Amino acid sequence: MLSKKLFSIIWISVAMVSLNSVFAQIPDQPDANIAGIPVNYTEAKVGVIKLPDVLTTFDGKPVTTAKMWNNVRRPELLKYIESEYYGRVPKTAPKVIWVVDTVDSKALGGKAIMKKLSGHMGSPTAPAIDVTLYTPANATKPVPVLTNLSFSFGGGRMGAPRPGATAPATPVVRPGSPEYFIENGYGYAVINYSSIETDTQNQPNLNIARKLGLAPGQTAPAPDEWGSIAAWAWGISRLMDYYETDKAVDAKRIAITGTSRLGKTVTWAGANDQRIALVIACCGGEGGAALARRNYGETVAHLVAPSRYPYQFAGNYQKYAADPNTSKVDTHCLVALMAPRPILLSTGLTDGWSDPHGEFLAAVAATPVFKLLGKKGIESDKYANVGEMVGNDLSFLMVNGGHGATDWNLWMKFMNTHLKGE
Repeated sequence: MLSKKLFSIIWISVAMVSLNSVFAQIPDQPDANIAGIPVNYTEAKVGVIKLPDVLTTFDGKPVTTAKMWNNVRRPELLKYIESEYYGRVPKTAPKVIWVVDTVDSKALGGKAIMKKLSGHMGSPTAPAIDVTLYTPANATKPVPVLTNLSFSFGGGRMGAPRPGATAPATPVVRPGSPEYFIENGYGYAVINYSSIETDTQNQPNLNIARKLGLAPGQTAPAPDEWGSIAAWAWGISRLMDYYETDKAVDAKRIAITGTSRLGKTVTWAGANDQRIALVIACCGGEGGAALARRNYGETVAHLVAPSRYPYQFAGNYQKYAADPNTSKVDTHCLVALMAPRPILLSTGLTDGWSDPHGEFLAAVAATPVFKLLGKKGIESDKYANVGEMVGNDLSFLMVNGGHGATDWNLWMKFMNTHLKGE
């Protein structure tokens, strides 16, 4: 039998070959220009990239055991990504006081109990994180919950017929709606992300949580302190605090999801808070799971351009705009921080801007950590077909659509497998 060390070396070699040999499924497109910065959409122009070995410490020691991963490599990766990419949460961040504002025990036609929650940041009269939580009305024990960090805040509705059409006798339950989760035995929560911190291009978006977290005399976060992505992730963790107090919720089976910049957010939230059981990151792209060293679609330079999204990241992230290769890590290290907990990277077929191929390659390169911890990742370097979920505890999915494309039925299958053992 191969030793763990030799197996790890062989697997890393396979992963590295895949970075240079797998052809992207998205056809080449005409190159573009965003914020005065060229955008490459031609796979052949990406060139050869070399990733830092996720199982070699910064001082060159190979990581061959779960103990060494947990005690040495994981902490140093977490600290580096925290301080250099998203920013650490300062000790002066506000304490969150949760209040159940209202309860509707007959929500969704009597199928659910709905709670309106407010997480006041700092004091009972301070700005509050807005959350709506549904749990099954007929549940006899705590239930797992899918928590959606959402651009649109609201409970969702059953699918409605087109104008003039005859409504079915039984209304159709729309996949992704609260009813959908209730009928599948889950709770469902939606967080208004902009109630945690604002998200406009009126720089620097220092308006709610990050403003409340400024130390006396401080006018802006330090270069290694939180950008808005870290603030939104902090809000998810504060909701995790609430879940641990709600007897209707199984706080050990919490899944989180988000799309685009919120896909980046849930990836970081899951990496940073090990209480989160499962992550579904939709179209996170650059700044999320897509490899930063790949010059394809959006790049670090595009993200931190003054007219775009520098506020979403720590000030230190600016350092990598000119050359992402100067970073000690890449996003496969971010994905690996979820191990051994399950994570699904869900992408859109025509979303070249977000570089789905780069997300797939990050998953391939993160797989050795899952294997080291007794879990399974991407077993083949063959690029996924549309609608085919590949992998295991670490999975990748290409949805037929563009940015923000979803496949709730496959996402539900992933949740059922890992949260219910189905």
